[in-house]
Amino acid sequence: MNSTQIVDNVFIFILAISVALFAGVVITMLYFVVRYDRRRNPVPENIEGNLFLEIIWVVIPLIIVLSMFFYGWKGFRFIRTSPPNAMQVKVTARMWQWSFEYENNRKSPELVVPAGRPVQLSITSVDVLHSLFIPAFRIKEDAVPGMQTHLWFLPDAPGEYSLLCSEYCGEGHSAMITKVKVIEAEEFQEWYQETMQSKAKKARPGAPDLLGAKGCLVCHSVDGTRKIGPTLKGIFMRKVTVVTSGKEREIVADEEYLRRSIMQPQSDIVKGFPPVMTPQKDNIAPEDLDIIVEYLEGLK
Repeated sequence: MNSTQIVDNVFIFILAISVALFAGVVITMLYFVVRYDRRRNPVPENIEGNLFLEIIWVVIPLIIVLSMFFYGWKGFRFIRTSPPNAMQVKVTARMWQWSFEYENNRKSPELVVPAGRPVQLSITSVDVLHSLFIPAFRIKEDAVPGMQTHLWFLPDAPGEYSLLCSEYCGEGHSAMITKVKVIEAEEFQEWYQETMQSKAKKARPGAPDLLGAKGCLVCHSVDGTRKIGPTLKGIFMRKVTVVTSGKEREIVADEEYLRRSIMQPQSDIVKGFPPVMTPQKDNIAPEDLDIIVEYLEGLK
C-alpha cells in the first residue's frame, strides 16, 4: 500500500460518514416538519427529556469521532514511517527552484526515481519557508531554513508528475514547479550511474546551462525581458543605480560589481527591484563564477 491509497481511503471514510450524517439530519428534520406541523398539533405539548436518546446522541457521535481519529492516525503513522529499504534523496529548496541530491552525489533539478521502490526525502530550505507538494502521491511537507524535515512515498507507476511549492514564498512562487519522473528500475540504474564524476570528464557546462542550473534565470532574463530581478542583457559596464546601506548611488557594473552582486547580492540592491536574492557562496563554485562573469561581460 502507498500514501495515495492511505490518504484516499481516509478521505473517503470521512466523506461517507459526513454524507450519512447529512442525510440523517435532513431526513429527521423533514420528519419533524411533517410530524409536528401546526395543523396536526394545534395545541403545543411539553415534551420531557429522554435519557435513552440523550445517551444515544452522545455515544454515537463519540464513536464516529474516535473512529475518524483512529483511521486518520493510522494513515498518518504509515506516511511518517519510511521503509528501511527506502532510497534517500536530499531536497533543497530556494527561491524559486528545487534541487535533488542522491546518495552518489548526483544532483538534478527534477526528482527522478525508480518505479516500485520507496523514496525518502530529506527536505530543507536555504532562504525562506517553502513547501514540497506532489499532488499525485498526496504528500506535502514544509521546507524550513536550518531544519531537516522528512517525507516518503512509493512511486508505483512510471510517468511524470507535478512537484510544486504550496507555500507562498515570494514573487516567483508560481514558477517554482518541477517534475517527478518515475522510470523503470533498469532505466533508473543507468541514469543513476551517470555520476557527477563521469559528467566531469565531458566538457564543462556552458554559462547558459549554469545560469539555468543555479536558478539565475528564474529571476533574471538574458534578452532584456523584465523579471523579478534586472535583466542581464548588456549588464557589463552599464551605469546602475543601486541602494547601498539605505543610500542611492550610481555605479558602473564592472567585473568586481558583477562578482559582488552574485556572491553578496544584498550589498548593492538595484533600485526598483526587491531585495530577494540570497548569497550564492554555497551555490556557485569559484570556477563556475568565472564562467558566468565572463559570459555576462560578453552578453550584449
